[in-house]
Amino acid sequence: MLPTATAQVQEEEARPEPELNMEETFEPSPAKAAMLSATLPGMGQIYNRKYWKVPIIYAGFGTLYYFLDMNNSEYQKWRQAWIARVDGNPNTEDDFPRHSTAMLERAMDFYRRNLEITYILTAALYLLNILDASVDAHLMNFDVGEELSLGMDSHALPSASGNVFPRMGPQFTVTIRF
Repeated sequence: MLPTATAQVQEEEARPEPELNMEETFEPSPAKAAMLSATLPGMGQIYNRKYWKVPIIYAGFGTLYYFLDMNNSEYQKWRQAWIARVDGNPNTEDDFPRHSTAMLERAMDFYRRNLEITYILTAALYLLNILDASVDAHLMNFDVGEELSLGMDSHALPSASGNVFPRMGPQFTVTIRF
């Protein structure tokens, strides 16, 4: 029995131990990242483990909220003054008696335009948040190794008209090695 037990121990020692992959790659789903960001802005970035982007997103939304509130209150103030001026009732007074009706209308149009632009910027930031989460999930495991490089160099280009002085211009080189 001794020789078989020794052979069994030698066989177990000769067998290589399986490698433990301690560094497991995270492969996020772009659709899930986009859906999370659409549900709650910044959740897709958290899902992609890009935590540093969340304060930037909320700072952008906070800034846009400030401008929405400010432009809306100014628009309402100038609009109420313009309505009081043109309502045809001589007993109503507006808050800006020194301003002309045209000036009230220009101020009202100015703040209405700024309010509309701020709404558009808010929608653009919301869509950019979703797009960033999706693209970031797509490119999470993109290999940027030695096989992929981009270089820039300047060279003298031959002149088509036959001038003595050649033209100088940039040259971009993309190298992909397989």
